[in-house]
Parts: sequence; C-alpha cells; structure tokens
Amino acid sequence: MQTFRDNAGRTWTVSVDVAAIKRVRALAGFDLLSVIDGKGIDRLVLDPVLLCDVLCAACRPEAERLGVSDEDFGRAMAGDAIEHATRALMEELVSFCPNPRDRKRMQKLVTTLWTTMEKARDVVERKLDEQLQALESLDPSVPGGSSGSSPGS
Repeated sequence: MQTFRDNAGRTWTVSVDVAAIKRVRALAGFDLLSVIDGKGIDRLVLDPVLLCDVLCAACRPEAERLGVSDEDFGRAMAGDAIEHATRALMEELVSFCPNPRDRKRMQKLVTTLWTTMEKARDVVERKLDEQLQALESLDPSVPGGSSGSSPGS
C-alpha cells in the first residue's frame, strides 16, 4: 500500500485491489485496468480532475471513516499533493498486476512515463527561458535589455 498527503495534512492510503477497481469504475467512470493495458495512462496523468476523482473513489472507505466528502477531498488536492498521489496510484497499479511479466511491463511503463514527463518539462522550460530572454531584450526597462535609442550627448 502506498500513501500520500493532501494539502489539509491528511495522509491517505492507496490500495488497488478488485474492490477498489470496481469502486473507481462505478464512482469515477474510469477503468483502472486500462492503465495496466497502457491505454488509459495518458488520460489519467494529464487530467488532474479525473485523477482526483479516481483517487477519491479508491480512497472512499477511508474518506467515509474520516467524514471527508468528495468536495473536501478535491479541495485539498493541488500542487505537490497531486504529484505524490499520482506516484502512489501508479505504484499500486504496478503491484496489482497478478502476473510477474505484466508487473515488469507496467513498471517499465511507469518509469518511462516519469522519464518522458521530465524530459518534456525540460524542453518547455528551455523554450520559456528563450522566450523570456527575447522579451527582455525588447524591453528597455529590464536591466540588460535594449533601449532602442542611444544615450544623449
């Protein structure tokens, strides 16, 4: 079982088993087995609202014990909490795979996903830095920027 903390300081335990998969299907309308097949992983990790709905459904028994509504759960999910929850869910999906070969394939898929996402973030960051430098060179109020005119004599 994997855990993550939400922004309200609560620690949640994510456990993927048959009951959780059925609960997620019924409450969030998402099939966690599609992630194991490699088909639904992009949808899940790129849509934080869907991800939080899935997590809320997966953690429903715990939420009920704590008296946390879906709305309260969602309100406490932003930023790093979503990142940590995503990792916890993915690791649980790896552990759920009943066949060692499937587990190995799923682990490779998850590892590749994280690597690819980091590379994509690096590319976006470089492009943004280049755009900011170009903008700064056009703005005379930015130190080091071009003023467009020569100093007076």
